[in-house]
Amino acid sequence: MALETTDTLAWIVVGLFAASALLATRDDYERVARAVAALSWALFALFWALLVPHFWFEQKSVIETALIAAAVPGSLYVAYLVYATRPSLMILSRAVAVMGLIYLPVLTIDSVERALIAMTARHGAWLQNALGYHPQVLTGPTVESSHTGFPHAFLYVVDGHRYLLEVLLACTGIGSISIVAGVIIALRAPVRRRLLALGIAVPVIYGLNVVRVSFIAIAHGNQWFEGALSRRFVELVFSPTQTGITSYYMADRVIAQSLSVVALVALTFVLLRLLPELGTVVRDLLYLATGNEYDVTTRRD
Repeated sequence: MALETTDTLAWIVVGLFAASALLATRDDYERVARAVAALSWALFALFWALLVPHFWFEQKSVIETALIAAAVPGSLYVAYLVYATRPSLMILSRAVAVMGLIYLPVLTIDSVERALIAMTARHGAWLQNALGYHPQVLTGPTVESSHTGFPHAFLYVVDGHRYLLEVLLACTGIGSISIVAGVIIALRAPVRRRLLALGIAVPVIYGLNVVRVSFIAIAHGNQWFEGALSRRFVELVFSPTQTGITSYYMADRVIAQSLSVVALVALTFVLLRLLPELGTVVRDLLYLATGNEYDVTTRRD
């Protein structure tokens, strides 16, 4: 029920962000556009607040929970700034509208979701085979404990024990792709450079995501991190309800998610070389995080 509520709220928020972007195209509606954007950010804060219990109790992801919890006051702060003192945040508001228009249809159109999951599973299986690991690739209703209507999973059998990793929509990288693509599309920059940036960012994010999924499947399937110290850490932080799950939590929730943040920062530096206009968004984000102004724009000759 909570996720159904957030899905509905997400469409409302994206619609309001899109409305603010359209209003901002008219100079005489600039103040109204910022007011609508401020309302959008306030509702965005409510959206994130409703997701905190899901990521803490169900996903058991410390990093994602921390980021989502931080997004609540962060969104409220942006709501104030975009209306009162920092109109440059309209770019970020426009980016959120584009992100939503990319991501939400994927979430609601079964055929698109099914195709993305199947493609990620196929590429993940290929990579694991290339690395010398050969999981069984399960599809259809035979997959145990499927969370989706389009189950795909990697199964390793070690010493008679079955270790299963199901491929979900979150495994496709569409969330990160929609964020980066939304920001790139929202910038006021020449179309050629924006297309070039998209042509680099989208394949890189997807490729790294296939590596991430394959690493988690191999680590979990072969119990790479099943040690006393790791088990104690996972029990303390995540309180898992299953046995034999330590390697999964270490590979996914700790290592992969931490490296994903590093990869996103590195990609941002690369994109700044191609799109100096991205510096406005990065500068705004740094201001939100630190309260200080930074010059991160690198203009090319």
